[in-house]
Amino acid sequence: MTANIDYLVVLFTTTSGASGDLLGSDEKELIQLVWQVVDLTNKKTGKLNEVFVRPKHLELTDDCKEESGISEETISSAEPLEHALNEFSQRLSTETNGNSLCLCTDGQLHIRQVIHPEASSKNIMLPDCFYSFFDLRKEFKKNFPSSADLKDLDIQVMADYLNVTADPSAYTFASLKVQTMVNIVLTLISDPICYKFTHPERVNDKFETGTCSKMERVDDNTVIRARGLPWQSSDQDIARFFRGLNIAKGGAALCLNAQGRRNGEALVRFVSEEHRDLALQRHKHHMGSRYIEVYKATGEDFLKIAGGTSNEVAHFLSKENQVIVRMRGLPFTATSDDVLLFFSPTCPVTGGKDGILFVKFPDGRPTGDAFVLFSCEEHAQNALKKHKEILGKRYIELFKSTAAEVQQVLNRYTSAPLIPVAPAPIIPVLPQPPFVPPAGVRDCIRLRGLPYIATIEDILEFLGEFTADIRPHGVHMVLNQQGRPSGDSFIQMKSAERAFLAAQKCHKRTMKDRYVEVFQCSAEEMNIVLMGGTLNRNGLSPPPCKLRRLSPPSYAFPPPTAVMPAEAALYQPQVLLSPRPMQPSAAFYPASTQLFMNYTAYYPSPPGSPTSLNYFPSPASAPALATQPGALVRMHGLTYNNGVKEILNIFQGYQSPPESMTLVNSLCGQPGSSDALVTLPALLSAKQPVQDRAHSHLGGPFLDLQLL
Repeated sequence: MTANIDYLVVLFTTTSGASGDLLGSDEKELIQLVWQVVDLTNKKTGKLNEVFVRPKHLELTDDCKEESGISEETISSAEPLEHALNEFSQRLSTETNGNSLCLCTDGQLHIRQVIHPEASSKNIMLPDCFYSFFDLRKEFKKNFPSSADLKDLDIQVMADYLNVTADPSAYTFASLKVQTMVNIVLTLISDPICYKFTHPERVNDKFETGTCSKMERVDDNTVIRARGLPWQSSDQDIARFFRGLNIAKGGAALCLNAQGRRNGEALVRFVSEEHRDLALQRHKHHMGSRYIEVYKATGEDFLKIAGGTSNEVAHFLSKENQVIVRMRGLPFTATSDDVLLFFSPTCPVTGGKDGILFVKFPDGRPTGDAFVLFSCEEHAQNALKKHKEILGKRYIELFKSTAAEVQQVLNRYTSAPLIPVAPAPIIPVLPQPPFVPPAGVRDCIRLRGLPYIATIEDILEFLGEFTADIRPHGVHMVLNQQGRPSGDSFIQMKSAERAFLAAQKCHKRTMKDRYVEVFQCSAEEMNIVLMGGTLNRNGLSPPPCKLRRLSPPSYAFPPPTAVMPAEAALYQPQVLLSPRPMQPSAAFYPASTQLFMNYTAYYPSPPGSPTSLNYFPSPASAPALATQPGALVRMHGLTYNNGVKEILNIFQGYQSPPESMTLVNSLCGQPGSSDALVTLPALLSAKQPVQDRAHSHLGGPFLDLQLL
């Protein structure tokens, strides 16, 4: 945008902390304003002006005192920032006689990182002149493209290039900077250069909401992740935190957790890499009493949160500059008329029924959430006052929302499954494992209220005499999305009778100063809970979204192949975040199993059992070894990260087909252990691979294979 400027106001600021390229990065307050007016038409300068500012905290760093020459006594008698800015405006108005003017600074920091953030934090309305300025470094680079790189330019480099000097003894630190900049400006606008200052930079005065399509390309160098936000913060609060930097339209996206609630993070997209880099300098700056962490992010991260493909959402959000309010806890029978009646007459909804968007599951069932548009902040605030008022027989929660949150919630409930292709298991599982009981047999127990530091060994000690009744690999610690214990655990017992006795005798026993609840349940109930359902006193509830497949319907799995007994099968945790699309070689779940969309934040840990953890020694006649036909081979020298698949691959290609080989016990998953036992179907088939593979290796030292 071209501007006709009569006066250029050369401005320099000083804070009570860092200076130079780190100006404003330490969140220190402004203590000095120095400026001088340049008449671009007559090529004349006005007088040098200086105003001190009293900060809330009078402490100055040693570097500030030494460099600026300002003492704490000097600023203690000054006026606060608001009065200093008023004085600045009055002097400018007097000197320029109301003609057009524009600020000019050395770089971006004085305006974007000092004045705007501090004015925002102190709720001070800035004069209009602070929303446009010339960056002297960029203007110099435009005219002298062969000069130093922009990041290496400063006042002294530009002055040396133009042979401009100023007497250091006649000025203070800040006054010398302003005087040198004025001399540079006069040189640029005079013959023979005759440079014109016509395209000032702009500072956005407000954040513009908008939508973002998943098809849109977002530059990775323009996105940051902010962490540690208050849960009630909105996109306007984020824009206020980054005041002075230009956020792209609809570029503030609040992140939601697996339960659809805000998790204290946001992805912010800026208009350029330069603004993104300035945002990174605000790492650990404060929003209220909380400090906010700022990190780099990618365009893909932003599109996952803010991008959408729904035409219904795009139409709903097409009305710009509307305030969005989220309703949560609606009765499933609620209609648009009920919502309009709930808000009338003090806060009319924009567009009537068109201003209401109900969130539904893919099968059309309501979720109890809705988004409502209001034309102004006043109507939205009146609507928020109805928080927890009754609609029907339910109280309704109301929150201020954003366009990105609308996209996230709709994507969460109506888009394709989070796991488009089931991840391949380490070892294929039998379609109907022999130890899986028929439906209705309650041979499992659920432990609720475990200490978060509890381990599988603590659970085995807690169960006492019933530990011997646990099936191999039958202890499942339930972890949350961050991989931490959730306080729940499921245990598979050898019979329903032993599960009943364990629930009766262990219920509300104490573990690490906490009582633990123990309930009897079935394997079917356990599986549904681990897939996202709930099990409580009201009964069993399936996951919220009944998508029967975790893989595309068109993909047909080949027939499953058993390569090990089900009692030794290892269960692989669900991959919830960014799963790698793989085409499994066998069915991930039995064909008869009903699978659901996993919206829960929980998943099972790798299972354990007393025998696999060496909690107590197995009897010499343990059925796991007694019933295995053929020869037993011991593998020594495995690395800690060798899996079952790699172990079994050693013996493939010989007389015995892979499906006839059985892994009896693998100790390589335990820290410090490097052994595994493998049973082959016949002694003759075992001798040849032992001889050939005796000194092979799996990504580590040579293996030692012994025929037992």
